[in-house]
Amino acid sequence: MKTPALLLIAIVALATAVPGMARQKNVTDPGIPRSLPTEGGAVSVSWTDPAQFSEIKYSGSRWESERGTWVTDLAKYLRDKAGQQLARGQTLDIVITDIDRAGRYEPSARSAMNDIRIVKDIYPPRIALSFSVKGPDGQVIAEGERKLVDHGFLMGPNLNNNDTLRYEKRLIDDWLRKEFRSGQAVTATP
Repeated sequence: MKTPALLLIAIVALATAVPGMARQKNVTDPGIPRSLPTEGGAVSVSWTDPAQFSEIKYSGSRWESERGTWVTDLAKYLRDKAGQQLARGQTLDIVITDIDRAGRYEPSARSAMNDIRIVKDIYPPRIALSFSVKGPDGQVIAEGERKLVDHGFLMGPNLNNNDTLRYEKRLIDDWLRKEFRSGQAVTATP
């Protein structure tokens, strides 16, 4: 009589635990949106198919590169930081077209090390994007495409070592600082 009761308890426990054990998110999942809500702000950020990003194509471990929510995390960071740079009434539309995070997954004789990202100066962070800044009247005041890269990313100031996107976030900060000065968008050059 005790065995069926224990079996029933185990089934109920498993049934309640399964929804909490959501499967690992991948940036290439088709169900994940490819844009962020503006949340009432002036900045919209969207991105092209992450499966075509250099990070996934050339990282050395496609499976490891697909894991997580790093595309959405970088887009949120970009949206929040860019919103602080705009002058009153301006809006900014950004489309991320490529991301190549700092580091690579190098082949190793020990399979336990195949999921470790090796960060060296020969693997700098890169982000390609296009943007359009509009004034309060809706007229485009600046637009362009940028290919961001930081070859000296290991020589910069100490960063939060717990943030796996620290190099990419600094790349975004540097671009925003250069592109937008004193709350005014720099006129795009061809």
